[in-house]
Amino acid sequence: MDLLAALAMQLAIAIQQSELYQQVQQLNSQLEAQVQERTDQLQKALEFEAMLKLITDKVRDSLLDETQIWQTAVRELTQVLNLKGCNAALYDLEQGTSTVCSEFVKTDENKKIPPIYGRVQELGKFPELYCQLLQGEYFQFCSLLINEDRGPVSMLVCPIFDDRGVLGDLWLVNDAAYEFSEREIRLVQQVATQCAIAIRQARLFQASVAQVEELARINRLKDDFLSAVPHELRTPVTNMKMAIHNLSTMALSNLIVSTNEQNQKRIAHYLQILQYECEREISLINDLLDLQRLDTRDQPLSLEPINLSEFLPQVIKPFQVRANNRQQSLQLEMPIDLPILCSNAPGLERILAELLNNACKYTPPGERIIVAVSVQSSNLLFQIVNTGVEIAPSERSRIFDKFYRIPRADPWKQGGTGLGLALVKKLTEHLGGLIEVASSNGKTCFSVFLPLHSELNSTAG
Repeated sequence: MDLLAALAMQLAIAIQQSELYQQVQQLNSQLEAQVQERTDQLQKALEFEAMLKLITDKVRDSLLDETQIWQTAVRELTQVLNLKGCNAALYDLEQGTSTVCSEFVKTDENKKIPPIYGRVQELGKFPELYCQLLQGEYFQFCSLLINEDRGPVSMLVCPIFDDRGVLGDLWLVNDAAYEFSEREIRLVQQVATQCAIAIRQARLFQASVAQVEELARINRLKDDFLSAVPHELRTPVTNMKMAIHNLSTMALSNLIVSTNEQNQKRIAHYLQILQYECEREISLINDLLDLQRLDTRDQPLSLEPINLSEFLPQVIKPFQVRANNRQQSLQLEMPIDLPILCSNAPGLERILAELLNNACKYTPPGERIIVAVSVQSSNLLFQIVNTGVEIAPSERSRIFDKFYRIPRADPWKQGGTGLGLALVKKLTEHLGGLIEVASSNGKTCFSVFLPLHSELNSTAG
């Protein structure tokens, strides 16, 4: 009996040890599985961080170029997540549109998918999509309507947004049976966040560059002004000072009351210089003031009917004498049945006078100056043509800039500040018109288009 009891005890102990061993083995297997699962999770997390770092680094290295940022994002997402394709779209919330600005599609020799770059969609036509995206929420779905080009697909759509609003979205495309995992969705969301940051920085940089360029342009204008205007101001002032000095000397010498004819001519000559230079100063100051008023839209516009048959000869008359003195031919060409023009007479006179002044100034002796008027639809066309001189194509876009003067275009050294054509352009626009210039085959033509009636009548009210 004692032997049997001892055997039973040993058997029970053996069974208990076997059960304990199995439990230990089971616990060990579970622990190994948990360790492996945790290792896999850590490995995936490391891969996730590596993928995110790879994409965000490339996005950040896009040299603040918005186009390159989009291209980098869609290309890297497609390659890292092994997608069929990816595209990015920019929103214009004012216009209510979405425009595909970049795409990347894996090449398939058996199926050529046409590009959708530049495609524009109206946000309001797809409220089921864009209402959710505009709230900053992502979604994934399978296409119910099969696209003939790419076939059935699954899609993940993720908005690109920051605290200032939604900028656009990312569309990720894969096989129809594919489901994007939470890890992949988090990756795409973080890439979208990095894209939003990079886009804002790129736009801020571009705005800063544009501002710097504008400041540089203004600074160049200032330099041009400071180099041109002091000379133009100093020359007449010097002449006036000299004339005044000479008159004073003559007065002290009692020459003013002298009956000597030569002295009287000298006095008249000095007085003429004073008058001319004073008029130059007044003209320069008036040009500056007029431009300032036109720039600030503070120039009043009063309209009146203008009979061009009477108006134009009076405008041209002073220049006729000037042209004759320079051996130039000045002609007026206009039909006898011109309609009455409703416009601002002083403004029109100033435009034509400035253009005629330039024509007389730069037309060589023996050449012609022609003022032609004609009706063009609902506009009147004024053309001032002078022969014997051309404006280079590279200069035509700049001649209407303030203070700009064409280099080496004034062989007679007649001076000027470069304000005349700038003022002409501003005045023409102020009258609701348009000015153009053409120059070839040894002649230059300035064309001024002014509305006959409607636009100006509405402006006048």
